[in-house]
Amino acid sequence: MGVPVVEIEQAGGVSAVEYLVEGEGPGLLLVHGTGATGEINWRPLIDAVRDRYTVVAPDLSGSGATTDAGGPLTVEMLAEQAEAAAAHAGLTTYAVVGHSLGAAVAAAVAGRRPEAVTSLVLHAGLVKTDPQMAFMADLWGRLMRTDPELFARLLQLTAMGPGTLRARTAEDFEAAAAGFTAMLDPRVVRQIELDARVDIGGLVDRITAPTTVIASTHDQIVPEHHQRELAARIPGARYVAVDGGHGLPFEDPKLFVDVVVEGLEGGR
Repeated sequence: MGVPVVEIEQAGGVSAVEYLVEGEGPGLLLVHGTGATGEINWRPLIDAVRDRYTVVAPDLSGSGATTDAGGPLTVEMLAEQAEAAAAHAGLTTYAVVGHSLGAAVAAAVAGRRPEAVTSLVLHAGLVKTDPQMAFMADLWGRLMRTDPELFARLLQLTAMGPGTLRARTAEDFEAAAAGFTAMLDPRVVRQIELDARVDIGGLVDRITAPTTVIASTHDQIVPEHHQRELAARIPGARYVAVDGGHGLPFEDPKLFVDVVVEGLEGGR
C-alpha cells in the first residue's frame, strides 16, 4: 500500500499532499519545520506515541513528494494542507504539535479550527517574524541558491545548542554537515521565503485549545522571547523552557519526545 495523498484546491491550482499515518487512538497531527518532512522531523515521536494515537504527519509544500501549483507559500496555505491530511485520514478532532515554521502552521490550524483541535504543543514557535529573523532567512535563501553545502554548515552552528556543539569532534562536524547537505531539497527556498514573513497575529487570539509552548533556551534561529510572546497571546498557555537549541528534535530526540508528550498528556 502506497503513502496516502490528498488533493485539495488551493490558490493557483491543485495541491497533492502526501502524509504519513500510523497508530490507533485519538488523533494527533504533526507539522514539520522548514526543510524537514513528516518522517525526518517526527519519527522518534511517532514511534513513542503510535500505540495510543492515530498519528498524521503531512509533508507540506516544499518538502517530500507533495506538489502544488507553485508560487509563494503562506501559513494559511500550509494550514489548509495539514487540515486536509487530517480529514483525509479520517480525523475529526485531533491534538496538534508543530516545530518552528510548523509551530506557526499548527497555531494557525488551532486558530482556524478551534472546534477540531483538542490540544496544542508548539516548539520554537513565533507570532511574527522580526527583522533579525528576516535577515537570517534572507541569508539562508541566498546560501541555499548558491552553495547548499555552506548553508548546511551554517545551519549546524546555529541550530544546535552549545552543549551539543562543544561535545562534537572535527569528524562529527563534517559528518553532520554532510548529513544536512544530503537532506536539503532545493524547494526548501519557498519555505525559507515564508520564514521571512510569518505573521499569525490574527489567528493566535482565536486559539481555545489547551496549549503548551516549548522554548529552547539556546535557540539562535527563533530566540526564546518569541516563544514568550506566543505563550502570552494564547489564553492559559503553559510555558516550558528546556536546555537546547532550535534543532532540539534532532540534537536530543529523547528530551524532545518527553517534553512534547508531557504537553500532550497535560493538555487532555
